[in-house]
Amino acid sequence: MSRYPDYLSPNATPTKLTKAQKSRARREPSGVFSLFQAPQIQQFKEAFQLIDHDKDGWVNESDLKEIFTSLGISPSKRMMEELLSARPGGHNRLSSYEESSGDRGINFTMFLTMMSERLFEFDTEAELLEAFVSFDENDSGTVKVEEMRKWLGEVGERMNEQEIDRLLKGPFTDRQGNFNYREWVKVLRVNDAEEGENSL
Repeated sequence: MSRYPDYLSPNATPTKLTKAQKSRARREPSGVFSLFQAPQIQQFKEAFQLIDHDKDGWVNESDLKEIFTSLGISPSKRMMEELLSARPGGHNRLSSYEESSGDRGINFTMFLTMMSERLFEFDTEAELLEAFVSFDENDSGTVKVEEMRKWLGEVGERMNEQEIDRLLKGPFTDRQGNFNYREWVKVLRVNDAEEGENSL
């Protein structure tokens, strides 16, 4: 017997989709799901489901300890408290639903958002902009795609062609081949909320 639910099995029989379901399937993913490729989301989902022992769709403190241990991370008590009390995007206040349920756990979307915030952690929007400004000779807020390709493929932590295409073929590149880094930085989730809280 497989340890995975039937619908995750590679041998699962496809279900017939309604017209509305097909339409939804063709839509672009939004939010945190657009930050990862489908196989990565599936890996996070499988990890989440394996950790969620009671299969209620929520992971609590003991579940989180297990997931971090399986990743080779020894979380501190403070880290665990922060993960379970913080909400994605810097919103630390629990919703009325969460308060009424008395459950200090996290669901899959919250889990994926928190993982993305940890994986794509940047200090401030200003630091990201500063990194691009040195290449923006005209202070136009854009850089040439050809130049970006060269930098991303040859300098520092090199990206492969597929990763570069994923970044540069999106909505931030115009028809003239300019990458609008100011708009790109605006949509990234950065830790400005944490910086603001620390200065209070």
